[in-house]
Amino acid sequence: MLTIQSAKTLLTKMVAASVLFTVAAVPVWAEAIIDKPAPAFSGAAADGSTINLADLKGKTVVLEWTNNECPYVKKHYDLSGNIPALQKAATADGVVWLQIISSAPGKQGHVDAATALSLNEQRGAVPSNVIFDADGTIGKLYNAQTTPHMFVINAEGTLVYKGGIDSIKSNKAEDIPKAVPYVKEALEAVKAGSKVPNPSTAPYGCSIKYAS
Repeated sequence: MLTIQSAKTLLTKMVAASVLFTVAAVPVWAEAIIDKPAPAFSGAAADGSTINLADLKGKTVVLEWTNNECPYVKKHYDLSGNIPALQKAATADGVVWLQIISSAPGKQGHVDAATALSLNEQRGAVPSNVIFDADGTIGKLYNAQTTPHMFVINAEGTLVYKGGIDSIKSNKAEDIPKAVPYVKEALEAVKAGSKVPNPSTAPYGCSIKYAS
C-alpha cells in the first residue's frame, strides 16, 4: 500500500518522465554556425545524381535557397541578372554553386527537375546543380529562412558566410549597385585566403515555403 510520501515521489517521477518525453519529441533544428564545420547533408539533384556535401571537400561551395516565384529572387534573376553573373564568375573559379529548393509540393516555388533546369536556361543561370529538398530537411538543418538565403563554405568544409546576398532589403533591381555585395565579397575573401569581412548578415526575401 502506497504511503502519502511514496505516492508523491512516484508522481514526481512520472511528471519528470513526461517532461523528458515531451522535450525529446520536439524536433531540434541545428543551426549552421560561422567558423564551424558546415552541417553535412545529401540530396537529390536535378540531373538525377545525389549531392553529398562531404564529397565536395576541397572546393568552395555556395548554397543558395531559391524560389523562382519570389519577387526578391526575380530581382536578382529576371530583373537584373545579378545572381547568374555571380554564378558564372564563381563557377569559373572552381566554386560549386548549389541552388536548393525547399518549397513543399503544392506550395509556391515547388518545381520538378525539368522545370528547374528549364528556368535556369531561360534566365541564363549556371549553378553547378539544383538540389530538391521538398521535405525541408536540408533547409531546417541550416535554418534557412528566406529566398534567397546564402551560405558559403570554404575548401576545409567550414562555414564562412551566411545571410543575405547583399545589404539592401528590397525587391528593386536598381538597389543592387548601391548595396554591399555580401556574397561576392565573401567569395573574394575566400579566394584571397583572407577573413570574410561580414560573415553573418540578416537574410531577406520571401519566407521559405516549408511543408510545416
